[in-house]
Amino acid sequence: MLHVEPFKPNNMYTIQTNLSGSRHIEISEENLATIERYGLFRHLIDSNGIVDETVLDKLKLNIRSLIASQEEDSKELLDLCIDVIYHNNMKAFGLQQLIHLYLQWLSAQHSTETEEDEEES
Repeated sequence: MLHVEPFKPNNMYTIQTNLSGSRHIEISEENLATIERYGLFRHLIDSNGIVDETVLDKLKLNIRSLIASQEEDSKELLDLCIDVIYHNNMKAFGLQQLIHLYLQWLSAQHSTETEEDEEES
C-alpha cells in the first residue's frame, strides 16, 4: 500500500508515515539527492527485504557515522536528519515509503538523463 503524492513542480513530495494515513512527511528533491549522493539505502535492508525499526536505527547510525567522519560541511546530511530521518513521524512504515519514493525518483532521474542523451545524439 504505497501512498506517494504525484511529483510536484516545487520539488516537494509527501509520504505517508503510518498505516492509517494520519501522518505524513514532506520530502524535498534535495533530500532525495542527498540519499543518492551518500548511497544511504545501499546495503541497508537485509536479504529478507523487511523494513522495520532495526533498519531505521541502522540508517540513523550510518548517517551519524558519516557526519562524524566528514571534514567538510555536512549541512545536507543534517538537513536530511532534521527534516526526514529524525522527524517525529518517521517510523519503519515511513522509511519503507521513503525507499519507494526514492526508487521512483531515481527511475525518473535516469529516464530524464536517457532522454537528454538521446536528444544530444
